[in-house]
Amino acid sequence: MDFVQTVIWALVALGVLVSFHEFGHFLVARLCGVKVLRFSVGFGRRLLSRYDRHGTEFTISAIPLGGYVKMLDEREGAVPQDQLHQAFNRKSVWARIAIAAAGPVANFLLAIVLFWFVFMGGTAGPVPIVESVEPGSIAARAGLEAGQEIIAIDGEETPTWQALNWQLANRLGDTGSIEFSVRYPDSELEYHMVADIDRWLAGQEVPDPLAEVGLELWTPSITMTLAQVTPDSAADRGGLRAGDEILATDGNAFDGWDSWTQYVRARAGEELRIEVIRDGERLLVPVTPEAVTLDNGERIGRLGVMPVVETWPEERVRTYHFGVAGALSKGLQETWDKTLFTLNSLKKLVLGQLSTKNLSGPITIAKVAGTSAEAGWQSFLSLLALLSISLGVLNLLPIPVLDGGHLLYYGIEAVKGSPVSERVQMIGLQVGMALVLGIMGLALYNDILRL
Repeated sequence: MDFVQTVIWALVALGVLVSFHEFGHFLVARLCGVKVLRFSVGFGRRLLSRYDRHGTEFTISAIPLGGYVKMLDEREGAVPQDQLHQAFNRKSVWARIAIAAAGPVANFLLAIVLFWFVFMGGTAGPVPIVESVEPGSIAARAGLEAGQEIIAIDGEETPTWQALNWQLANRLGDTGSIEFSVRYPDSELEYHMVADIDRWLAGQEVPDPLAEVGLELWTPSITMTLAQVTPDSAADRGGLRAGDEILATDGNAFDGWDSWTQYVRARAGEELRIEVIRDGERLLVPVTPEAVTLDNGERIGRLGVMPVVETWPEERVRTYHFGVAGALSKGLQETWDKTLFTLNSLKKLVLGQLSTKNLSGPITIAKVAGTSAEAGWQSFLSLLALLSISLGVLNLLPIPVLDGGHLLYYGIEAVKGSPVSERVQMIGLQVGMALVLGIMGLALYNDILRL
């Protein structure tokens, strides 16, 4: 996906998330009788603006990294006598709590709706069947074997690869034991296997739980027959054609597609003599891989070919279909599970069990939004739901300048019967701003390092 499309999908994602969050504040403020002066998606200079019959200005601003709802408030300027009853600061503490909480609640509701749509469209995923176990790994110590199906991690079901990855990711940074529940093909007997872990992958940047636990899952065979040759690629210019079966390269035979591609990648700009079978005839085709530099600076050779991959057997793929009520129930459960996962991850970041290098900013979000949109509408909606949950959880953190900080102040006010002093609020604002800017700066720094 090109840069322009990536930016467009990122703006769509951020626009939807911010709009729903701010609409939560806006709607409850209106219901509580507070006059809303401005509803802005984005910060900075206003690009588009219009007013409704209540006098509220709706704007789209230049910096699309957030938004705000500006309400009538005596602390921010003089309020006409006839509008005092509409001022935010004149409302009861419970009304202010409702308004502050409405933004994050809107994000959780949006996630439920998005997951609802995803599950109504049906979902499918490969069954997690062990292909091989790395010697000495966690999986090996637990006693896992090739051919077993992993049906649960720590008692939580893992019917698909995605579910297995989520459950393993939930154990990052943990110390203790991890339990694998497995069964053999054509058997209903379950076996429970345990291995110890000690700060598992704590501090590791962008960990791969499945690989690090020592598992390779079964996938259909990748043949040595070419399914596609990219037009005007090195392979096309050299004379390779779709349907060619690769027998050897430079006199070397290979045990599979992966080992062959590694050989090609290591020989950028070098002529390769590729032996193929085409229409029953053996041919020797000289091809020079094009030199390509990856984002990480690595220089590799690229031919521009795709192999024929065998199809997934029906019994190795689980497909789920839901009715309207079933999809809604599943959406609620998925939102709850991912909220707990986000909270657990935040706790581990604070305790140092997860590396702060896992924090991502707008650049990474833009890349992932573009990739998920390219993968299909269900992938994009699932990403939006996950981001919406993250936004809701982060805004509930008890940090001044965030909704959670306001809720903390209002909660104290509800208990003690009087507002938190202006001096304490000002100190909290300064500390909170420093924390938020620090986190944003770290996330952006991580983004830049990944470029």
